[in-house]
Amino acid sequence: MSHKGWILGAAVIAVAATVPVLAHHAFSAEFDAKAPVTLHGPITKIEWINPHAWIHMENKAADGKSEIWMVEGCTPNTLQRNGIARDSIKVGTVIVVSGYRAKDGRMRANGRDITFPDGRTLFMGSSGTGAPRDGKDPNEKPKPKGQ
Repeated sequence: MSHKGWILGAAVIAVAATVPVLAHHAFSAEFDAKAPVTLHGPITKIEWINPHAWIHMENKAADGKSEIWMVEGCTPNTLQRNGIARDSIKVGTVIVVSGYRAKDGRMRANGRDITFPDGRTLFMGSSGTGAPRDGKDPNEKPKPKGQ
């Protein structure tokens, strides 16, 4: 293989290796930890996809208008470990989600807690870079003493 062939091959591998990294993001890249939001309404759609599951829900705005919000959660596997299984949430179920609004102002949020009609509250949020350390994340490692 020629020198140019090696360079081209290395470039293709480098670009291909970055695609998954670009597809996934840190909390702080998209969501604002200083912009909490509470949403209340029925689930309209559920997407059990990686790297994050999404719950679409209807929420009444302060002016009474209906809005459809997209709420990002953990991976489907992590949600299931936290007690949120595919059959435990259904379209039409009225839920309350507390979380953090997207920085771009769209009707998207990173959900932290989901409260079901029976009063159960489960953690659904993403942890990681920039996510609030509020002690609710069951996957969060405790801070070392003195920090």
